[in-house]
Amino acid sequence: NVEARDTKQGKEDITRDISNVGEDALKNLDESGIIRVGATVKPNDILVGKITPKGETQLSPEEKLLKAIFGEKAGDVRDTSLRVPPGIHGTVIDVKVFSRKGIDKDSRALAIEEEEEARIEKDFNDEIRIVKSETEKRIRSLLSGKTISKTVDIGRHSFKKGDVLEDAVLGKMNSRDMVQIPVKDVSGQDVLELEESSKDQISILKSMMKDKVAQLKKGDDLSPGVIKLVKVFLAMKRKLQVGDKMAGRHGNKGVVSTIVPVEDMPYLDDGTSVELILNPLGVPSRMNVGQILETNLGMAARAIGRHMATPVFDGAKEEDVRGLLDETEFSVSGEERLNDGRTGVPFRQKVMVGYIYILKLHHLVDDKIHARSTGPYSLVTQQPLGGKAQFGGQRLGEMEVWALEAYGAAYTLQEMLTVKSDDVEGRKRMYEAIVKGDTNLNPSLPESFNVLVKELQSLAIDVELIESPK
Repeated sequence: NVEARDTKQGKEDITRDISNVGEDALKNLDESGIIRVGATVKPNDILVGKITPKGETQLSPEEKLLKAIFGEKAGDVRDTSLRVPPGIHGTVIDVKVFSRKGIDKDSRALAIEEEEEARIEKDFNDEIRIVKSETEKRIRSLLSGKTISKTVDIGRHSFKKGDVLEDAVLGKMNSRDMVQIPVKDVSGQDVLELEESSKDQISILKSMMKDKVAQLKKGDDLSPGVIKLVKVFLAMKRKLQVGDKMAGRHGNKGVVSTIVPVEDMPYLDDGTSVELILNPLGVPSRMNVGQILETNLGMAARAIGRHMATPVFDGAKEEDVRGLLDETEFSVSGEERLNDGRTGVPFRQKVMVGYIYILKLHHLVDDKIHARSTGPYSLVTQQPLGGKAQFGGQRLGEMEVWALEAYGAAYTLQEMLTVKSDDVEGRKRMYEAIVKGDTNLNPSLPESFNVLVKELQSLAIDVELIESPK
């Protein structure tokens, strides 16, 4: 989401008019500067165009003259648009625009408001229709099979005294007409009460709809200083791929290590291919034998065609599962002969085959993968930030330092602890050296040393660096 605030320099504006941005980058934005629903987006695409006024700068007399002649220049604002974060490809599925009370809404906000109003009205009409049809159904069931007490004409229908009311006739009448039919054994009051209760319900629904529409038009309660808030919802399609995490119901989690065509998967003697292969070493280490019982029970349930429910502490015992497997054509051990999908040769040992419940966890490799060259640094230590969200670096911890020390890779280690971490001067020199194609590197003092000195000084220990005479 993106907020337009009222700053000291002036109001931020959500707009399509952004300087130094090509028309191609703005092609999916509407006249309000907000992306259209259904647009396919990739990293760094603009979702919401926003400009922020720059602080007042002292202009030279020449600049003042030019500004007086040509008016406001584009340099007075900077582009602070909401863009798609790195590594995200998706489709815009929804946009919500919130405006502060008393602020005129833009065309996109008004269009969304109209859509929402139409939806509320449609829901209201559907609810009224349901209430009316339900009332008519109840009046019909009350009058059906009852005898008419006097001859009467109602609308296009004529009723004679002593006639029995039939569903076919009642089905062609509305509740207003049915209320007027005089019948024995049913007081008119009962029927009227049903009609009145229906009217009460409809009036409640009407007032609820009016409240919703009023709330929609009123404007939104936003944080102090926020004029407008725009939320953009993206949907991403993800196919299962190598590195995605999956788990069963027994803590038997794991990562997809390879995906092969169905022809290459091992298959049973009847030609059925298995869908998933789990490593048996996952059972003895964790001692979760429940997954084996579940697999065998799943095989038996599938073969018998019965739904199985096994409670937590009173579930199916080993002998119960064996008994069920005995009813099928499969081996009581739960093991079957599998053939190699690539060679067609049967495996030497039998393999346990069955059905198990596996689900995909929200730990997808596409969301985890991350790389950085240069990026943001911590304010105090001047070391790179950590984590994908901060576009951070990878931590070189104690154990990695020990590994480099063990290899004797002194220069690599020196780079890691200085220019690649918190040596501000050194990294500037390194950028320049790389640009020039120079390979010499002269690290200087890491910032963490200065932090240590300051911490010692805060303990009233005076630390001074004294240069030795050359």
